[in-house]
Amino acid sequence: MTRKIRWGVLGAARIAREKVIPAMQRGEFSQVAAIASRDPGRARRWAAQLGIPKACESYEELLADREIDAVYNPLPNHLHVPWSIRSADAGKHVLCEKPIALSVAETRSLIEARDRNRVKVGEAFMARSHPQWLRSLELVRSGRIGGLRLVAGFFSYFNRDPNNVRNVEGWGGGGLLDIGCYPVTLSRMLFGEEPLRVLGLMERDPEFRTDRLTSVMLEYPSGQCVFACSTQLVPYQRMQLLGTKGRIEIEIPFNAPPDRPTRVLVDDGSSVTGDGIRAEPLPACDQYTVQGDLFSRAILEDTAVPTPLEDSIRNIAVLEAVFRSARTGQWERPVL
Repeated sequence: MTRKIRWGVLGAARIAREKVIPAMQRGEFSQVAAIASRDPGRARRWAAQLGIPKACESYEELLADREIDAVYNPLPNHLHVPWSIRSADAGKHVLCEKPIALSVAETRSLIEARDRNRVKVGEAFMARSHPQWLRSLELVRSGRIGGLRLVAGFFSYFNRDPNNVRNVEGWGGGGLLDIGCYPVTLSRMLFGEEPLRVLGLMERDPEFRTDRLTSVMLEYPSGQCVFACSTQLVPYQRMQLLGTKGRIEIEIPFNAPPDRPTRVLVDDGSSVTGDGIRAEPLPACDQYTVQGDLFSRAILEDTAVPTPLEDSIRNIAVLEAVFRSARTGQWERPVL
């Protein structure tokens, strides 16, 4: 019988209830063994609905449970580092939702906790492990589109609920941290480089003070990335990779559906009408199942987690630089 990592979940966030927990329950190497909430009734209710064996009446109770190997942390952004550190100090491995921290300094404290406790800690960038992105990366590295010069994208949804954590500035709300982090991490992956400097333009909600429309330019040694993200526009997402000889388009780059195939569109550039586009279908998969199993295998086999903190801190440095640029109106360099 395959050994499974026993996971505990901190809180009953929507992403955990609707996406991550059901996906991990289908994993080959992952078992969701417990869920905790500061509201005991809420923990019992969701444990019953999701078929989770144990409901913990507090986060502390879950962390003290010796039968839990690893913790999934989907708490609001400002609680990512504090509770991930407490989890590591309890001897648990940690998979934490993105953005894993609100600053480079916070990320350094988490790295210290990981090293001090000799546990594995990683950021939940599920898209990076989806086959459509692995195939796109393979196509770029093979030279199919020539030299990669431009990564361009857009990601938006509409949410003006004042009670939603994404609209609370002090909790790390706003578009850049919630969804702008995806084009940053994926463009870094595709170029295999770090941005030299960044430029950011932000429009903030007059009531929430969170960034509701952010446009970004990243200058890499080999090319550029440009993207916009918004929390108050029509739901939409798309990513394009433009090279000297061709183009790749990812149709649903971030929220790939788990129940139907995805497509990577490869354009040889022979016609502006699209005659040179060839679609590469990829079989359906749940990227949250893949993410959970990859992390569980990293624990079982003592290998690197999919998105380690050494990568996360570089991503956070870029996001910090974008915020600085939006304030100064100038190009800013990421600082580790």
